[in-house]
Amino acid sequence: MTTTGIIAEFNPFHNGHQYLLDQAKGLKIVVMSGNFVQRGEPAIVDKWTRAQMALEHGADIVVELPFLVSVQSADYFAKGAVGILRQLGINQLAFGTEAVMDYQLIADTYAKQAEEMEAFLSRLPDHLSYPEKAQAMWKTFTGLTFTGETPNHILALAYAKAAAGTGIALCPIARQGAGFHSEEMAEQYASATAIRKHIADGDFVHRVSPVADLLLSSPQVSWEAYFPLLRYQVLTHPNLTDLYQVNAELGSRIRSAIRSVATVEELVEAVATKRYTKARVRRVLTYILVNATETELPSAVRVLGFSPAGQAHLSSIKGQVALVTRIGKEPWDALTQQADRVYQLGHPALKEQNWGRVPIRSTSRNRL
Repeated sequence: MTTTGIIAEFNPFHNGHQYLLDQAKGLKIVVMSGNFVQRGEPAIVDKWTRAQMALEHGADIVVELPFLVSVQSADYFAKGAVGILRQLGINQLAFGTEAVMDYQLIADTYAKQAEEMEAFLSRLPDHLSYPEKAQAMWKTFTGLTFTGETPNHILALAYAKAAAGTGIALCPIARQGAGFHSEEMAEQYASATAIRKHIADGDFVHRVSPVADLLLSSPQVSWEAYFPLLRYQVLTHPNLTDLYQVNAELGSRIRSAIRSVATVEELVEAVATKRYTKARVRRVLTYILVNATETELPSAVRVLGFSPAGQAHLSSIKGQVALVTRIGKEPWDALTQQADRVYQLGHPALKEQNWGRVPIRSTSRNRL
């Protein structure tokens, strides 16, 4: 049976995500960011709500990315996500991209030349940001050129690296509609960025998302809800460099700027440089917000929900993979659960994210 993996945030779920799930074949296993997402910000609605959205619209299994995988640069994000999907037995990976091409050939190239490509990266000057270094590497070894305006393509290249040599088939699917960061209020396919920006326009949300009713009725949060807590953490923490990926320069820049800004975006603008991209700064601020320190990733996989077909698949691999369906006295991943407690502070109506929560059971049957 074809078992397709999908790496997602669904922040929030929209028509483009529905299209991706419709195009994917076989049993569909989604590994999804938890309550904080890759570019360094809280998800607009909590992970359980987003898992429900996916299960109601074609996903068979939804599992959670640990915090230190979810909030990472593209390569680490991809490596961690693909590693979880491999445990769950996928044989192909489907993903949206702005540039449909032979990603399998790219993966094969990396599998053959990984050592040389990584050595090339390590020799590039420090004044270049990591995205600039990655662009230089791909151009040198494969002839590919791209810009920061194609973030799905950049992630797709990271997926190709992560899947290289694993036997997982790569299945690119053309991204529909506006660009990833577009704020355009499109007629059918709008970006998640546009939906978050125009969330108050119910007519627009209903037009571009099949889960509009659930989305609009759920507690919503944004970075600004956490800014007072972030300011407190920065001003009172004895040594910011004890926190994950906070070096002395970044810690100093953040402490200097925090007193004179009124929003997270103003803080990001004040701290970012050519070397420290805005995405990296947002991720570091997220680490500070949740008081994150470097920690081992969990070996077990956290299950958020499944369909009947998904439940059967999980039963078939139960002895081979450690699956967590309920969190008790022992944590699944202490840092992720700590991040969840911080996330709950963003809205008084947010439900408990771990204790007593069991996987969502979807009654919809996937077309295999």
